[in-house]
Amino acid sequence: MTIEQLDFSIKNSKNILLVSHINPDGDTLGSMCAMHNLILDNYKKKSDMVIVSKLPSVYEFLPDIMSAKYIEDVDLSREYDLVINLDVASEDRCANAKVLFDKAKNTVNIDHHETNNSYANINIIKADASATGEVIFEIAQDLNWKINKNSAICLYTAILTDTGGFRFSNTTEKTMQYAGKLISYGVNPADIFQKCYESQSKDMVLFQSYCVNKAKFINNDEIAYTVVYKKDLEKFNYNGDDFTDGLTEKLRAIKSTKVAFVVKELSQNLSKVSMRSRQKDIAKVCCTFGGGGHKLAAGAVIKADVDSAVRMILKELKK
Repeated sequence: MTIEQLDFSIKNSKNILLVSHINPDGDTLGSMCAMHNLILDNYKKKSDMVIVSKLPSVYEFLPDIMSAKYIEDVDLSREYDLVINLDVASEDRCANAKVLFDKAKNTVNIDHHETNNSYANINIIKADASATGEVIFEIAQDLNWKINKNSAICLYTAILTDTGGFRFSNTTEKTMQYAGKLISYGVNPADIFQKCYESQSKDMVLFQSYCVNKAKFINNDEIAYTVVYKKDLEKFNYNGDDFTDGLTEKLRAIKSTKVAFVVKELSQNLSKVSMRSRQKDIAKVCCTFGGGGHKLAAGAVIKADVDSAVRMILKELKK
């Protein structure tokens, strides 16, 4: 019934807004651009897209991404018939776009995070899906939507990046079947992989090497973490891209590591933590700080300086 409600809502909406989450990744951006294309192709309707923080340059190749607006350029007084949040695990993750979400006539929440509390009028949440892109592909199949090459590129990017190049434990037989189907629509896997994983700047690569080199290991090397200060970013000519993207995975890749995390300084008393685990349910740890995510991949923003944040995290991990 929920998918039919989505279909009905799109058909009966004159203006539609698609929202990605703060600090956007390949899943939220790929899902947003895919939905934009799918609505245009199947309903002959244009939709607006909004990005609430800087677009990582690595995703500038996504079809139609450059037509998306930054939240600063959007009229926040506007009332949309329909607002669709994509890969937004909680309302606060859409930052200032929450104003538009709250005043919309109808709202949809499409996601795959198990910590999502179904905050919209229509909620399509599949915690067993590898990515929100996978959820959208299933919706397209169920509603018999036409999928063109551009939509396929966006959905493939969403799935590829949220599975870490099909390396993470959220990769299932279904995930691979869907990826194969998307390839049949014209996706070039080698090209997308190169754009997502082999297009990093020299400064970003050197920065990550620096962070790994100063990582700390405790509990018989079972816990690995590194701290990113603003001065570190400035040292390596930080240009606004997410230089920490993939850094947590590098620490988790060490054989002895069971839990890895990166704490990044946002301001003097605000820190962002990104956590990865092999087996431990770290979503519970991040929920303690108002964050969330998945059992083996989660994050949060902690109201504390980075050094205090590290101590708080270690205390929770010991519990």
